[in-house]
Amino acid sequence: MRMENYSDLSVKSWTLADLANALGAELKGSPDQVVTGLATLESATPNTLSFLANTAYESLLVSTKAGAVIVHQNQADLCPVSALIIDDPYLAYAKASHFFDNSPQVQAKVHPLASVDLSAVVSGTASIGANAVIESGVTIHDNVIIGPGCVIGANSVVGAHSRLHANVTLYHSVQVGEHCTLHSGAVIGGDGFGFANHEGKWQKIAQLGGVTIGNYVDVGVNTTIDRGAIEDTRIHDYVILDNQIQIAHNVEIGEGTAIAGCTGIAGSTTIGKHCTIAGAVGIAGHLRICDGVHITMRSAITNSITEPGSYSSGTAMSKTQEWRKNAVRFRQLDSIVRRIRAIERLGKKS
Repeated sequence: MRMENYSDLSVKSWTLADLANALGAELKGSPDQVVTGLATLESATPNTLSFLANTAYESLLVSTKAGAVIVHQNQADLCPVSALIIDDPYLAYAKASHFFDNSPQVQAKVHPLASVDLSAVVSGTASIGANAVIESGVTIHDNVIIGPGCVIGANSVVGAHSRLHANVTLYHSVQVGEHCTLHSGAVIGGDGFGFANHEGKWQKIAQLGGVTIGNYVDVGVNTTIDRGAIEDTRIHDYVILDNQIQIAHNVEIGEGTAIAGCTGIAGSTTIGKHCTIAGAVGIAGHLRICDGVHITMRSAITNSITEPGSYSSGTAMSKTQEWRKNAVRFRQLDSIVRRIRAIERLGKKS
């Protein structure tokens, strides 16, 4: 039996000269020095590369044992070892992380335990893992990786160079673009929460739309994106979605938006481009959020947002005893405002 073949990557080594050239950084130090991995400032050794992207960790820079550190010009003089100097150290770190990526490599083939419908079109450069199910009318493009246990529903499409990790489910008529990553447990295209109530009984509404996901989209573990009721739910290019996010039917998320874990977005809400939504945010349905909005953690968004900027709701942490007192006062705010207005009216009359 031909089994899934993962080849271990050999240790990768880079000279600082090559790294500086690849990252577009200025090098301070020996160009021939070699590094073979990445590490934090605190745990780094002379054969590893580190980075400083947050000034809160400057104290660790001066004592680091790293072979080299990616730093901003402002921290270059503090660096006791070789430095790769660049305007955006965190972006440079993100790029460098791929130079040392040790993920197993997957060969292009269909595993003998996979089930592929005869009408499916699967590129010869794609990999289909064990126990994956590819249903009728599916198209799998070049260099796609479908992990073990995935289900690709009828008439769905997975674009070139995309990867579905183990146990991802695409329902029927789901479109995934190119260079996307869907992590384990993600479910794309399940029914939206659509029901009509008649005399205390719920009548299910058939969800006739699909899901369209653009290019370079990252979908986290156990995140769910519901299919549209009539038209598609749409996730545009370069959107990144963290773990355990719920996106309801007919939601549209604009290009470059980032959403953190445990956020829930109700149906038919449109979120603009380049927004950032922190963890555990709740967004009501049928709203419009414009481009360039940041929403802070645990906010409840019940109205549309029409101007870019940062938005919050809820109360900040305090000691429980203080919080209880403030919660009581919060319930009294309406009566307090009414009394203040009455006093103001009396003042105007006098």
